[in-house]
Amino acid sequence: MTTHPSIEQHPDVAEMRSRFERATATPRAQAIETLALLTGLYLAASPWIVGFNGLTTLAVCNLITGVAYALCMGGFGPAYERTHAMAWAAAAIGAWTIVAPWVVSGNVDTTRSVVSNVIVGCVALLLAVAMAAMKSDSSGSSRSRGRGRGDRNVGPMG
Repeated sequence: MTTHPSIEQHPDVAEMRSRFERATATPRAQAIETLALLTGLYLAASPWIVGFNGLTTLAVCNLITGVAYALCMGGFGPAYERTHAMAWAAAAIGAWTIVAPWVVSGNVDTTRSVVSNVIVGCVALLLAVAMAAMKSDSSGSSRSRGRGRGDRNVGPMG
């Protein structure tokens, strides 16, 4: 009877994890994550900061989406390889934030709520897309470097 090592021991998995760790250790990734956390916190608190907390449906919506956005984007540092797909969920939250003043029930589309939601929604959407693009940037450059090494003839003939 033979035993097979788990997939966790596979060299490709270890290489992929180290690539993701390198991607999240860059100052760019850390800046995006920090700005995203601040964006999520602002979105959650914006009804009270901007002054449309009397519009309860939009206030509750912003509170929930702000916390969800911060949780989605805040998970990248410790476990990027498992939470990368959450960047697209965060992008959807950003898009929802932009249209929420017109979609949420009630008459909540005041100037304050619209301007606040459109600005924070655009920032949230851009940060989420930047984080989602982080993986393709790091994997694309690693692949091109890997192909370069694989194309060389390293046999005895040189």
